[in-house]
Amino acid sequence: MAADSRAKAATLDLRRRLLSSSCRLFFPEDPVKIIRSQGQYLYDEQGREFLDCISNVAHVGHCHPIVVQAAHKQNLVLNTNSRYLHDNIVDYAQRLSETLPKELSVFYFLNSGSEANDLALRLARQCTGHQDVVVLDHAYHGHLSSLIDISPYKFRDLDGQKEWVHVAPLPDTYRGLYREDHPNPAEAYASEVKHVINIAQEKGRKMAAFFAESLPSVGGQIIPPSGYFSQVAEHIRRAGGLFVADEIQVGFGRVGKHFWAFQLEGENFVPDIVTMGKSIGNGHPVACVATTQAVSRTFEATGVEYFNTFGGNPVSCAVGLAVLDVLEKEQLQAQATNVGSFLMKHLSQQKAKHPIIGDVRGIGLFIGVDLIKDETLRTPATEEAEYLVSRLKENYILLSTDGPGKNVLKFKPPMCFSLDNAQHVIAKLDDILTDMEEKVRSCKTLRIQPNSVKHPPGSTGPGCRSAAGSRPSI
Repeated sequence: MAADSRAKAATLDLRRRLLSSSCRLFFPEDPVKIIRSQGQYLYDEQGREFLDCISNVAHVGHCHPIVVQAAHKQNLVLNTNSRYLHDNIVDYAQRLSETLPKELSVFYFLNSGSEANDLALRLARQCTGHQDVVVLDHAYHGHLSSLIDISPYKFRDLDGQKEWVHVAPLPDTYRGLYREDHPNPAEAYASEVKHVINIAQEKGRKMAAFFAESLPSVGGQIIPPSGYFSQVAEHIRRAGGLFVADEIQVGFGRVGKHFWAFQLEGENFVPDIVTMGKSIGNGHPVACVATTQAVSRTFEATGVEYFNTFGGNPVSCAVGLAVLDVLEKEQLQAQATNVGSFLMKHLSQQKAKHPIIGDVRGIGLFIGVDLIKDETLRTPATEEAEYLVSRLKENYILLSTDGPGKNVLKFKPPMCFSLDNAQHVIAKLDDILTDMEEKVRSCKTLRIQPNSVKHPPGSTGPGCRSAAGSRPSI
C-alpha cells in the first residue's frame, strides 16, 4: 500500500507500535497527517490546506523549486564526503562569510543544529582550557547529551544541573526579574550574569563560554533588551570565556532588519562563535559553525582531525547556496520586515481588545503572544493557549506554544508568509478569542480531551458552562 493512500488511523497505529511515545506529535489528541507541502502551506491526506505559522525549518518555503532543483541537479552528478576537493563547500563558505562580520572567517559544516552546538562547546573548551558554561534559564540547545547538560529546559526533568553549568536569569522584560518599567534592564540582567560568574569563580570554577540563542525561543519568544549581549560578552571574556551565539532558529534574515539576530546588538558586536541549523538547508540536514581564526587555531593545535562524514557534502552545500539565492532573489528579509511589522501592529490591536493577551513581542517573523489569566500577576493562561491552538487548527491554521508556562503563541513561519496570510490569521484569532470570551472563559478548565476537539456550532467547549456563569478569570 502506498504511504499516501494509507488511512490516517492505520498510520497512527503503526507509529504507536513502532516509534517511541517520547517522539511526540503536534496536536496529539487529533494529529494532522501531512502528505505534501508548498510554500507556506501543508496539505493533509484529504487535500485540506493548512497555513503553516511555525515551520522555521522550511525557511524559504516548503519544497521551494529552486532548492529542490539544486539538490536534484547535484545528486545526479556527485555526492561524497568533504575529504575530496570540491567547489561547492568553498563557494558556500565564501557566501556565508559575506553575511558575517569579517572576524568570523572559519567554517565547519555539519548535519544538524545539535551537532553545531556540540562542536561550539568543544571549540570553546579547547580555546580557553576551561570547562564551565553559563546559560540562560529555560534554554534549549539540542538533543545530544552534551547539550542536554546545558539546556535547563531539558536537564531539570532529567539528571539535574551539572556543577560546571551555571544558569543566569532569562532577560525577559515582561515576566522576569527586571521588567518594562526598569530604567536599564540590559545592565540589570547583564549584572545577573556577572553575579553568576563571580559565584562560580569563588568556588574555583573557570568559564569556557556563555551560550545563548540570540533571541531565546523555547524561553517564550524573548527579545532581550538592547545592549544586554554586549555587556554579557564583556563579563564572560573578562572571566576567560567565549561568547557563543546560537542562531539555529533565528538566523538567515528572520529578524528582517539584519541577516543575523545577534546583529540587533549593533555592528560592533561580534560573537566568538556562531552556530547555524534548521533554516540553513530549508529542511535538508545541514548545519554550520562559524568562528575566528584564533579559536580555530587552538582547535587545530591538538593535531586531532575534525571529520564529519556528511557535513559539507556537495549536495548539502548546493542546497545551502540555493537557500541564499532565494533569500536574495525574493527579497525575503524585506518580506520578514514588512509582514512582521504588520503582524506586530495588528496583534497589538488584538491585545487592546482581548484581555487574555498580556504581551506582544517580536521582530521580523519571530513573534510571541503571551496569554495571561490576570493582568496584575500575569499568570500564564496555559490551558487557554492550548485550547486556542486547537481551535486555530480547526480553522486550518497551524500554530504552537512555547515558554515555561506553555502559554506563548509562537509565530516562526516560512519567510514567504504574506500580508494576506497575516490578515487571515489575525481575523481568525480575533474570532476565536471573541468566542472564547463569550462562551469559554468562565470554564473551570479548557483541558483538551481525546476526540473532543471539534465542537458543534453553539457548543461551549469541553466541560464549560454558559457565558452567563461566573466572571471570566482572565
